[in-house]
Amino acid sequence: MKIATLATGGIGGFLAVKLAESGHQLATIARGAHLDAIRTRGLTLADSSGMHSVKPWVATDDPNRVGEVDAVIFGVKGDDLEAAAEACRPLLGPDTVVIPFLNGVEASDRLAKILPKHNVANGMAQVSTTISEPGIITQTGDFNVFVFAERDSRPSPRIDRLRAAFAEAGVDAPPTDDIERDLWSKFVLFSAMSGVTAAGRCRLGDIVATRELADLFQKVISETAAIGRAKGVALDDDIEAKTWERVLTFPSDMRASTAVDLEFGRSLEIEWISGAVVRLARETGFDAPANNTLYALLLPHRAGEKT
Repeated sequence: MKIATLATGGIGGFLAVKLAESGHQLATIARGAHLDAIRTRGLTLADSSGMHSVKPWVATDDPNRVGEVDAVIFGVKGDDLEAAAEACRPLLGPDTVVIPFLNGVEASDRLAKILPKHNVANGMAQVSTTISEPGIITQTGDFNVFVFAERDSRPSPRIDRLRAAFAEAGVDAPPTDDIERDLWSKFVLFSAMSGVTAAGRCRLGDIVATRELADLFQKVISETAAIGRAKGVALDDDIEAKTWERVLTFPSDMRASTAVDLEFGRSLEIEWISGAVVRLARETGFDAPANNTLYALLLPHRAGEKT
C-alpha cells in the first residue's frame, strides 16, 4: 500500500517504521530538523527490541510532492487539525482513507467538515511514543493498540486492507463494531490522566498515594462517562470502576503527554481534552465541575511559555 503519515511525530513515526519494514511505501510528511534527519539518516524507531531504521519512499514537508495514496495516518496536535487537513488534500484519491489518531473525541467530525466525508474514517491509538531527537521515535513500553473504522463503524474493504497491513507489520489493530464507544472509552481515562497529571504536576503514583488526588481523578472519570452516555455513546455500565482498576495496574511514573508538554513550556491541547469535556457538558446540559477546574488551571498555559 501507499501510505502517508501526516505528521510524522510519535504515532505517525511509529507506524511509518513498522509499515515500511513490512514492505509498504511510506511517505513521511514532517518539517524542520526532524525532516532533515529523516532525509539524511532515515527514520528510526527505538523500542525494547533495539533500533529499527527505514528509508521512506518520500520524505517531504509538501504533500503535493507525494500525490494520491491509499491511506493517510493523520496524527497532528488538535490545534493544528484545520491547517493539516487543508494540506492533506493533494494526498486524496476517490477511495483514500484518512485515519485520525488524535487525543479527544472530535477529530473525525472536525475533519469531515473540511475534507470529503467519504475520505474520513475514525480512529483511536494507545501507544506511548515521542520524538526523542530529530529522526528518532522512542517507544516506552511494549503495548500498542490502534482501533479504526469507518465513521459509522460498518465493515469496508479499505479498512480491512489497512488493518491487515497493520497486523502484518506487528501492530495490534483489532476490529471494532463501535468506534465511538472505543474512542470514548479511551477519553474517559485520558481526560482524567491528562487533566490531573498536568494540573497537579504529578505522576500516577502520586495520584494513587494521595486520597484527594485519587478522588479528583475518579470524579473526572465519572463526569466524562456521564457526558458520553448523554450523547448516546454505548459505554459499559461499569466503565468507571473498570477504568480506575486499570489505572491501578499502570506504572507509577506514568503521566500524560499534556503534563510533559507543560513541563517543557509547549502549547497544550487542552481545548480538545479538559476543555472539550466542559464544552460537551454544556451542550448536553450536564455540569462537569472537576473537569472545569482542571481546564481553568491549565488555561493560562495553553499557548506555552511566552518568550
